[in-house]
Amino acid sequence: MEKKRVNVVTMGCSKNLVDSEVLLNQLEQGKFEVMHDSNDTGFDAVFVNTCGFIHDAKQESVDMILDYVEAKKRGDIGKLYVMGCLSERYQKDLEKEIPEVDRYFGKFDLKAMVDELKVTYQPEYIYERKITTPSHFAYLKIAEGCNRSCAFCAIPMMTGRHKSRSMESLVKEARYLAKKGVREILLIAQELSYYGFDLYGKNCLPDLIHQISEIEGIEWIRLHYLYPTKFPYEILPVMRENPKVCKYLDMPLQHIANPVLKRMLRHVSREETEALIKRIKEEVPGVILRTTMLVGFPGETEADFEELKQFVRETRFERLGVFTYSHEEGTYAGKKFTDDVPEEVKQARADEIMDIQQQVSAELNQQKTGQTFKVIIDRKEEDYFVGRTEYDSPEVDGEVLISSSEELKTGEFYQVKITGAEDYDLMGEVVLTSQKYIQ
Repeated sequence: MEKKRVNVVTMGCSKNLVDSEVLLNQLEQGKFEVMHDSNDTGFDAVFVNTCGFIHDAKQESVDMILDYVEAKKRGDIGKLYVMGCLSERYQKDLEKEIPEVDRYFGKFDLKAMVDELKVTYQPEYIYERKITTPSHFAYLKIAEGCNRSCAFCAIPMMTGRHKSRSMESLVKEARYLAKKGVREILLIAQELSYYGFDLYGKNCLPDLIHQISEIEGIEWIRLHYLYPTKFPYEILPVMRENPKVCKYLDMPLQHIANPVLKRMLRHVSREETEALIKRIKEEVPGVILRTTMLVGFPGETEADFEELKQFVRETRFERLGVFTYSHEEGTYAGKKFTDDVPEEVKQARADEIMDIQQQVSAELNQQKTGQTFKVIIDRKEEDYFVGRTEYDSPEVDGEVLISSSEELKTGEFYQVKITGAEDYDLMGEVVLTSQKYIQ
């Protein structure tokens, strides 16, 4: 009998991607033919895994649902299901507004989704996933939820309070990923800083990293995200001394002006932030910092924004991204403040920050010319092999474009000499040694 076919479409962040991968594996074990983000038709069922973070992400999710509603009307697909954060947050509204969807599921309804397709739920294999990223790197979600109460953020309303996964289950999953060929593990959660407190009464992130680093095959461990408030300083010696831990730290700061930080409920000051950055760079020589800024928060004045611009110029973050403020119902800011910065001003401010960052990134990249880095190869694209250094996370950071007459193996490490630099990407060539790549 021909297998039934299921497509899972993932919107939003890498945490959602992990949820999709777990669902795909459960359905595949149930003898379904499964695909991810496929544009094919003829699926017996489609799951849209939605994002409910900010307005633009919510709209993209709604648009995707409506596209599949039309596909269902045309007979191109069978059942249509919606899961994830948007569904968790707005399920009743969605059921009313888009009744063509066969069933809505919350973010944590894995068993119900599997049951819906008459598949036996297998909790003992929950650590197994159908990897949808290139096979040499994978995300490892170590916790759900968030105990922070940032004024602008709706995520705790969807995910609840911080809940760590057991170290045993995470190490088991990491071993599984390594056996599947994963060389780089990216630790993710809404934030990593609280890992272990709820289960073990202390921060266990260093212990977890140590155990994962002992797994054969794992070469790089990357950290997303650590917050500046109550920063876990015990992680710094681990980053400095463990060669498998990338000297890369993703620490969303959001702003630097004290009036804005106070209204954001970030519970950190400019002075504390600057002291933290200084200590990180002192304790982990060569560390690369990635951060995120949020512009247009209610009450952000021109003076606040000028202070932020100057901070970005002076601090010279190697990696930086910007969001414009989205006024979300149910959040502290949504209840307490008026969304008083016009959208065009928000976007202009975001553009200004990125113009500054583009110049900073270009200057820092130029300094890398002539240096040699360990690079993992992600793919071949036209005339180049495309890779990353330990200072670059997939999809969000720059890449190294490598010219080579020799075929380079995807997922392997090579020593690459940088021969040129663009604003965000680097150009390079493989150093010719008897050992073609670094194990």
